[in-house]
Amino acid sequence: MSGETKQGEGQAGAGGKAVEQRQPLQSGGGTTTIADAVVSKVAGLAAREVPGVHDMGGGAARAVGGLTSRIGLSEARTQGVGVEVGEREAAVDLTLTIDYGESIPQVSSAVRDNVAKRIEGITGLSVTEVNITVNDLYFPGEETEEEPPPPPRVA
Repeated sequence: MSGETKQGEGQAGAGGKAVEQRQPLQSGGGTTTIADAVVSKVAGLAAREVPGVHDMGGGAARAVGGLTSRIGLSEARTQGVGVEVGEREAAVDLTLTIDYGESIPQVSSAVRDNVAKRIEGITGLSVTEVNITVNDLYFPGEETEEEPPPPPRVA
């Protein structure tokens, strides 16, 4: 693919500095395979680290995700994250809710940079793209309060 470099070749990073090459995931000693779920978790956590990201996933996905994570059926860390993982590269799709008053282009750029940096650092995969959909803005005080649990039926 076009973004790949051969082992031993340098690659120019930000500011024209040479970036140290990582060891390949395949060597004479064996092959390392990284599951999509691993890349999804890294991407979700990295996106949430960026100031201005309030939440991830669409409205319905957040509601269903909140319910299923409470009963242990899903990972909140992967909500709003889609990935395609190849042998050496990964592509990421994120759905975000941004805090009102934040610059969407600046937050999106910071998310792209952090997600790519974390995935490349943790997995060794090259991130080809990070696509972001901003589907909502968060306004403070607009949260829906959770209903209190029903009273116990047995005293």
